[in-house]
Amino acid sequence: MQRDTRQRRAIRRVFMNAGRPLSLDEILEYGQRIVPSLGVATVYRNVKTLAGAGWLSEVRLPGVGPRYELADRPHHHHFLCRSCDQAFDVHRCPDEVEALAPDGFEVESHDLTLFGLCAACT
Repeated sequence: MQRDTRQRRAIRRVFMNAGRPLSLDEILEYGQRIVPSLGVATVYRNVKTLAGAGWLSEVRLPGVGPRYELADRPHHHHFLCRSCDQAFDVHRCPDEVEALAPDGFEVESHDLTLFGLCAACT
């Protein structure tokens, strides 16, 4: 990894405090609260570096741009608020997810995204 800059430390701190997947715009907004001069190019470059180093992982949610979260997270799913566009973690899998597959099919993995309104938007 490249040298540890004030901007990179701010971006890491944003993720350590967020507790949920963040968009690049959210990373920039929260990062600028720590380092006001933080720019969008710096966020893009550092997120790419941190993901390449295995510290962040990309979260793909239907219909929105990529989100990022800490890479060392256990298996979990996501909730996407249709009003504020924030993503949140869902910490439990549905019971019997394998039973949803057609007869004779073998489930190797699964991904679940819930959509609706978060507590702040209801």
